[in-house]
Amino acid sequence: MLMFMGGMWLFWHSSGTFIEWLFDSVGLKKWLDAMNNSFLNYLIITGTIMFRLILLFFYFSLFKFLFLIVGSPLFAYLSEKTESIIEGKEYPFSFKQLMIDIWRGIRLALRNTLWQTVYTISLLILSMVPLAGWISPLIAFMVECYYYGFSMLDYSTERHKLSPSQSIAFISNRKGLAIGNGMVFFAMHLVPFIGWVLAPAYAVIAATLSLYHQNENP
Repeated sequence: MLMFMGGMWLFWHSSGTFIEWLFDSVGLKKWLDAMNNSFLNYLIITGTIMFRLILLFFYFSLFKFLFLIVGSPLFAYLSEKTESIIEGKEYPFSFKQLMIDIWRGIRLALRNTLWQTVYTISLLILSMVPLAGWISPLIAFMVECYYYGFSMLDYSTERHKLSPSQSIAFISNRKGLAIGNGMVFFAMHLVPFIGWVLAPAYAVIAATLSLYHQNENP
């Protein structure tokens, strides 16, 4: 919760400064003042809002990467504990296996962050296109939800011995499940404090329950 609050404060202040610097660097502000066209001003203001929303999702991508690394031991434990309660048996604790799980989570988080960065840069470019750029925040949101849900689902696929490549194929065939998990996770952040605390635990437990008894062949 503290990471989320601090990160949001930092993002909100830095993003505004970045946009102002960008406009001054390319001379857009002076050009708009010279044109004095209300329709152009409307398009630029709308585009700025879209641009800032995509930057927000990009921040979430970076925040999620750090969050998943810090929370990997807890998330792996929650997923394992959920399944042990359902099956009525205990999984023996293994420090070595825990380290393997954490390293796998970090590798997949790096891989997903790289792909998200590619998509986000593309969407930032799209957001500068009048009218067409208006849908870019929605696409960015869906991408963010998918990759967050992917990370939560992977704790279950890893425990059932799917390799990273098998896990990627398995979850790719269930994109709706991953997106749905991520959407509820972000929706819970609309509830101050309580939602911020409970959202990560919800995401892991819901992902574990949703994959339980499913065919694990990709």
